[in-house]
Amino acid sequence: MNLYFDNSATTKPTEVVITEMSRGMRELWGNPSSLHTKGYEAEKELTKARETILGALNIRDRKAELIFTASGTEADNLALFGTMHAKEKNRGKKLITTKSEHPAVLNCARKLEAEGYEVVYLSAKGGEIDVEQYSNALDKNTVMVSIMSVNNETGARYDIKKLFAMAKAVNPEVVTHSDAVQAFMKIRLAPETLKCDLMTLSAHKIHGPKGIGALYVAPEIIKAKKLVPHILGGDQEKGFRSGTENLPAVLGFAEAVKSGVYPQSVAELRQYIIDNLDPEIRPNIPVFHAPHIINVTLPDIKSETMLHFLSAKGIYVSSGSACSSNSGHANYVLPDFGLSEREADHSIRISLDNTQTEKDANILLAALKEGIDTLVRVK
Repeated sequence: MNLYFDNSATTKPTEVVITEMSRGMRELWGNPSSLHTKGYEAEKELTKARETILGALNIRDRKAELIFTASGTEADNLALFGTMHAKEKNRGKKLITTKSEHPAVLNCARKLEAEGYEVVYLSAKGGEIDVEQYSNALDKNTVMVSIMSVNNETGARYDIKKLFAMAKAVNPEVVTHSDAVQAFMKIRLAPETLKCDLMTLSAHKIHGPKGIGALYVAPEIIKAKKLVPHILGGDQEKGFRSGTENLPAVLGFAEAVKSGVYPQSVAELRQYIIDNLDPEIRPNIPVFHAPHIINVTLPDIKSETMLHFLSAKGIYVSSGSACSSNSGHANYVLPDFGLSEREADHSIRISLDNTQTEKDANILLAALKEGIDTLVRVK
């Protein structure tokens, strides 16, 4: 048995993605920057893939850009450092983000803080941003607001449309960014209507390959030169990200996007699991949530203990974000959500994809029940 319920960490590439990437390596090995036929063939496919992904974001303005990067993490780094460092007048001014962001954003914020920028970290108890704290923080010195669309551990869905509109009302010059890695292709996103200037995407969360991410950049940001590169070289990607493009990975990214938004069945399966959990297991349900993530707290059983119990049965879940679970650092997202440190240490994340069935869910539920009944409890 092999049941994978850790899709927020990464997803299995589909066969059509693998086939398309193979085509890219076998047939389209030219450098997209080269002027000869092989280069033109590669550049044409690169443009087509870019348009496919922008189309999934419902982008209407042809002057918008999609900058390919080596990961979602790199795209977040480009967004934060590229914005805050873009203008000398920004030095020492304010970035607003949340305590619950992915480390790719939080660690950038901490470095900017060390450089002398002011950073405000918003709370998100129950999965809702503290609007009063946010409103008080917004002012004319706010250069950037970076708030994720969906939290990778709790599944909380933040109302970035409302929050970004608030920021623009106070300071029309503010740059808004959202790490949408957990939201892309799970919920419908339209940066233009969300008043989102920059948006981070990643392929390996949607059954595409690892090693490829992207940053959507609104035309206004490009025109006003509010974003600068932090990887320098041959000026690929319109000068925003130097380095020869990884065309096979880009093609895999676009092919994964063609599969479409997660169907309603994923949300229904999530609810089915929540409704049928053992009574001793408490689901941590955000006020507004994504369709594919469930975070639950176990009764006096460490998350790592349950993880290994399930893994021995071929069932895979997570005890926290895969990007930080090996660091030895305490979970910071769940305490901000409202859990105690002990509860956070006893919580697991179940994350779904569009291939799983009610039969799979029942096997998971039975295994969780067995674990509750047999594992040693921590007093």
